[in-house]
Amino acid sequence: MERKVSSSGRCSRSGWWHGRLRNCGYRLTFPRQAIMEFLQRTGGHFPVEEIYRNIHKTFPSIGLTTVYRTLEVLVEMGLVSRLDFGDGKSRYELSSSSGGKHHHHLCCTGCGRIIDYQEFLEEEKKVIKSIEEALSRKHNFQINEHQIQFLGLCHDCRGKEVK
Repeated sequence: MERKVSSSGRCSRSGWWHGRLRNCGYRLTFPRQAIMEFLQRTGGHFPVEEIYRNIHKTFPSIGLTTVYRTLEVLVEMGLVSRLDFGDGKSRYELSSSSGGKHHHHLCCTGCGRIIDYQEFLEEEKKVIKSIEEALSRKHNFQINEHQIQFLGLCHDCRGKEVK
């Protein structure tokens, strides 16, 4: 089946994710619905295995391979974001285009804690917009979205280092 993909390489963003799946030529399968509802309900950053464990409790017929494949489709469509925090594990969350609020991440390299940062000051918004515009001009590249991660130590881990 042919999928309707926009010039950005993603499917049409009109409507909610049920409509997006259908608009892109995908069926609304039970695993797709279970994963999207789990991510929407929890709002966190989960590795595949944790998504699988949570969904498998309620829906034992959904296997790990199905979760991997489904997440790949959802990432390709732009409904889910794949995140890499430098620890060798991909994590997944709803993309901002799927009802997740646009945010950046503060990642603790000590304990692995991930803090969503979305209370942007006007000054921060201006800096990011300026960087996007400069990169776009410099490389003749249309930027559709971005992900920013700050790596460091959280308050608790910094306290452990001092002792």
